Amino acid sequence: MASIIIGGGKIGYYLLKTLLERGVDSVLIERDPAVCSRIANDLDVSVICGDGTDIRVLTDAGIAEAEIVAAVTGTDEENLVICEIAKTSFSVSKTFARVNNPKNIAMFKALGIDRSVCSTEVIANLIESEMDRDDYHVIQTFERGELILAETFITDKSLWHDQKVRNLDLPDECVITSIFRGDKIIFPRGDSEILSGDKVLIITNQIMLAKLRKHVHHGGVKK
Repeated sequence: MASIIIGGGKIGYYLLKTLLERGVDSVLIERDPAVCSRIANDLDVSVICGDGTDIRVLTDAGIAEAEIVAAVTGTDEENLVICEIAKTSFSVSKTFARVNNPKNIAMFKALGIDRSVCSTEVIANLIESEMDRDDYHVIQTFERGELILAETFITDKSLWHDQKVRNLDLPDECVITSIFRGDKIIFPRGDSEILSGDKVLIITNQIMLAKLRKHVHHGGVKK
């Protein structure tokens, strides 16, 4: 999956670093030559010095092949223009915009920006949610990323396989909301069983999601 990050400030830098650590192929566009040089020396990543609203710069960054564009500059108007160009001129499937003024969130939504957010972690989670995962998928975040709705895929190797919900010893920060079994939706009770092939929807937080993923598919979890 290819992504383009526009804006090399603190949010852009840490977002780029987080995505690289998660294995997401990313390119950064930044206006300031000094910032470009610093980031290029610090991170093993392609950095393009230029205006993120310039179609030629976006083309050089590989926007024609990009699946995701995240505009995280310090200017709402610039972020909006970048996302509009990505959508209308290059048909990028997903656009994410940093909103510095919360009053602009409704406008961004009305103009078709896929996600308008204010947090590096939220943007990273949303981008990661578009990636194919064998064992889980982030569906949505709430309360600026403090809550996460995730879907975990159960196989015959999962620790939850053939277990009843009441025996899972779930942490307080985790709630199973539903189980999808083929075309059937199960609203779980204590005696509901989880089977191979099920998709289990969970509401949790970012820290517990990582632990749950390890618990369900790789081993134990501590509350």
